Amino acid sequence: MSIRAIDDHFHVTGQLSPGHMQDIAGLGYKTVICMRPDNEGFGQPGFADMAKAAEAAGLDIHYIPVIPGRMTPEQGAELKSVLKGADGRILAFCASGGRCEAAYRAVSGK
Repeated sequence: MSIRAIDDHFHVTGQLSPGHMQDIAGLGYKTVICMRPDNEGFGQPGFADMAKAAEAAGLDIHYIPVIPGRMTPEQGAELKSVLKGADGRILAFCASGGRCEAAYRAVSGK
């Protein structure tokens, strides 16, 4: 897990596994955003498994499956809503963290 801070509130990383959720909670994150569509990559855990592990770790988790370079206006609005309503630091993940960073910059203007 290689976490990059985009700002004090929003951080990104590459693909996570359900086993990472307790560690993420231990690092002080409160919210996780999955921006990777299910079945995008071989061996990728499904969102349902990620959500179950996140909830068991006490994390809020959101699924905004963005195809790289093709974020819809609805997905942008959903991301804005999650950012506005989140309490504490947010960790977003996709294959590499790149699309999470690009989506954040697009909706936040940062």
